[in-house]
Amino acid sequence: MTDPNNFLDPEAEPELEPALKPAPDHFFSMNTVLRNLPYIAALALSIFGVAYSNFSGHAINGYWEFLAIAMGLVCIATGWPNAPERKTRFHLVWTQIAHWVTILVAMNLVLLPGFQQVLPVQAAGLVLLLLLGVGTFLAGVNMVSLRICFLGAAMALSIPAMTWLKQASLLLVLAGVAIAGLAIAFWPRGKKASV
Repeated sequence: MTDPNNFLDPEAEPELEPALKPAPDHFFSMNTVLRNLPYIAALALSIFGVAYSNFSGHAINGYWEFLAIAMGLVCIATGWPNAPERKTRFHLVWTQIAHWVTILVAMNLVLLPGFQQVLPVQAAGLVLLLLLGVGTFLAGVNMVSLRICFLGAAMALSIPAMTWLKQASLLLVLAGVAIAGLAIAFWPRGKKASV
């Protein structure tokens, strides 16, 4: 028998808690990807829509309407767990319906023939993405959802990024060729380069 007061006896030491293992990093776990899939898909689809309309020169009006309705459904699905009662769910659904119908009306105003005479097809696609981005951001503010706000801001900020990329594409290609040429010119070659 060992005495627990004997500090020199190794068997008298109380059992320590087992060492805690560090939690694995779940930043890119499958659960995280699946949870954020609607937001990633909405952003990818909106950027695809602008890219398609910019490079093809064709208007894809039905596509933007589909995307606005899909964003309304994503907003309702995002707010649903925070609305436990029937009354709050009813309020969520009807405020989102009113919000997205307003965005659809604004989109259809841009698609009227009078606007189409003033705006080229590429500009109309950018305006529709801007309306979709602002609508998404405002829906996120209304729902107090950081993910929806970020998605709307990303949609709206993708517009200047795409226009800059389209305007600067030749400059970027020339800069890449210049950097490659400098790298080839100054790259050391074999043993003669070190002499």
